[in-house]
Amino acid sequence: MKRVIIGLMIAGTALVAKPYTQADRIADMNKIAESMNIIQSGFFYNNYDTVEAGVDQLTTTIANVKPIQKEAQEQDIMEKFMDEKYQMTNKIVKKISTKSLTILQRFKAGDSAEAVQAYTKIMGQCMKCHREIRHW
Repeated sequence: MKRVIIGLMIAGTALVAKPYTQADRIADMNKIAESMNIIQSGFFYNNYDTVEAGVDQLTTTIANVKPIQKEAQEQDIMEKFMDEKYQMTNKIVKKISTKSLTILQRFKAGDSAEAVQAYTKIMGQCMKCHREIRHW
């Protein structure tokens, strides 16, 4: 009985869930840029609460980022493999999530140099995506 109910809930969620679009991605990117600015302000003012707010916003927003519907529904297997947008997007999201938690841990421990280094690595992941996937 539990399996049937859980199955129906999952199926209902899948039917209601809207696809991730380019507009959604742009909104998330703007939110990520805002989060990075908040973290940077926390560094400049040596304020843990500000850094924590930025990291919370960043981790929440980055969890929403995924390949857009066009990339996720690519039918040609060879094109999907060669393009690598799908795999690369997921890998970058994971790296940013990990490094954002490193920022929080290092800054809380008083190691601001390591926190800034993790921040710089996140910026590197952002630029990697914009260069290789978005063709900047």
